[in-house]
Amino acid sequence: MSLIRPALLAAVLAMPLPALADTPADTLVVAQNIDDIVAIDPAQAYEFTSGELVTNVYDRLVQYDAADTTTLAPGLASSWEIDAEAKTITFTLRDGVTFHSGNPVRPEDVVFSLSRVVQLNLTPAFILTQLGWTPENVAEMITAGDGTVTIRYAGDFSPAFVMNVLAARPASIVDEVTVMEHAEGDDLGNAWLNANSAGTGPFSLRMFRPAELIRLQANDAYFNGAPAIDSVIIRHVSESATQQLLLEQGDVDMARNLTPDQIAGLDTDALTVETFPQAAVHFLSFNQADEQLTNPAVWQAARYLVNYEGMVDSFLAGQMEVHQAFWPNGFPGALNDTPYTYDPERAEQILSDAGVDLPITVTLDVINAAPFTDMAQSLQASFAEAGINFEILPGSGSQVITRYRERSHQAMLLYWGPDFMDPHSNAKAFAYNSDNSQDAYAATTTWRNSWAVPQEMNDLTTAALTEADPAARQEMYLDLQRQVQENSPIVIMFQAAYQVAMAHDVTGYVNGATSDFVYYRLVEKAE
Repeated sequence: MSLIRPALLAAVLAMPLPALADTPADTLVVAQNIDDIVAIDPAQAYEFTSGELVTNVYDRLVQYDAADTTTLAPGLASSWEIDAEAKTITFTLRDGVTFHSGNPVRPEDVVFSLSRVVQLNLTPAFILTQLGWTPENVAEMITAGDGTVTIRYAGDFSPAFVMNVLAARPASIVDEVTVMEHAEGDDLGNAWLNANSAGTGPFSLRMFRPAELIRLQANDAYFNGAPAIDSVIIRHVSESATQQLLLEQGDVDMARNLTPDQIAGLDTDALTVETFPQAAVHFLSFNQADEQLTNPAVWQAARYLVNYEGMVDSFLAGQMEVHQAFWPNGFPGALNDTPYTYDPERAEQILSDAGVDLPITVTLDVINAAPFTDMAQSLQASFAEAGINFEILPGSGSQVITRYRERSHQAMLLYWGPDFMDPHSNAKAFAYNSDNSQDAYAATTTWRNSWAVPQEMNDLTTAALTEADPAARQEMYLDLQRQVQENSPIVIMFQAAYQVAMAHDVTGYVNGATSDFVYYRLVEKAE
């Protein structure tokens, strides 16, 4: 990857931004790094920032809402019935709900939206296809009735698992009539939906300029009540120092990417800082397509070459805590043991005992923004003590993620959040890879790191998904977390905590544990 383009991009973004003076009373203006967005079509959107956008623009049959992010609540469905065999769920749709276009929400729109994800088969489609849906059978599995939609699924899943799948991002409902008016060939409107929106959510998308600007307009007819704020403008500001300056000058109401040092230095008489626990786990991984990284001794040594406490006690203070398992702390079934500490002498001994030929040089892809570049520099310094030399390759979020999906990296510093609220979401990402071939793309950390997961671990992941007994199921996930923690090319280091700085007059902002739980509809600005 060329470093010229990221350098030019950084230079442009570092140029002075035009002042906005005081922000309008009916508009929330946010400074945020949004360059991770690759797609905003709910059938394709898979990045953190795109998840935030989708949640505020679209609804699902059932969903977690700003009013209570811990409870699965009715969305576009007002009620549902589960058959005795737990193989079919029939949803009754709300009366009177319309899309932003004015078109009524019909059972056919639900069938189209869910089927469309399966047919397009883009990155997040696997969330829905877990239910046994394929392009060949989806027409039989999802059917429309008189004000109802019946969903069938193949597999021994608990209804709770299925409902969580249907509350996930790709299950967002789109306006079939509007989308198909803009379809090109057989893309089912994908190109158009990556620049526009067709939802029912509390906001409609009025403007999207990649790596520049998002503008959302309040939907006054929203079934859960009109948003308290008229519009939201999210300005792409990659530099945290620029975000701080804009906030302190009153040019923005909220800064989403400040460093701990900047947070600590804010004038709390004029600004408010809120901390939100996050589900994202941060990890270092090694691509097993590179022979020098396939020796398990490299993986084991790496666990003792991360200066965990050194980072969280300095530049990561307030942003992350040490966490070494794939399911986040605070969620049922999380493994909170942290057996690894910074011990370069032990790492050297592990490498020596295994006969690893040192030194080795490894490229390390990293997002060119705080705190990732600081983390990369810390890893570069600590790993060098044992003869593993990182060559840091910075890039924009979309560039780094694209390389990861192509499996063209050597080492990767990245993060992962659950796709839906069930431990299988992360277990499948970190402990399952049944087909490691290059043409068998899977949206998992295992496949992207070319790691052919041992069959026993694949089998345990499958068994945990179908286990009916809650206690037994939880123990299976604890076992999987221990196995990945002890012996995999993925070194899980931290769990995120997220600090947001905002003007005192801003209230009601909700930032749940995942990007799908970022809500603007309750935000108010005091007059």
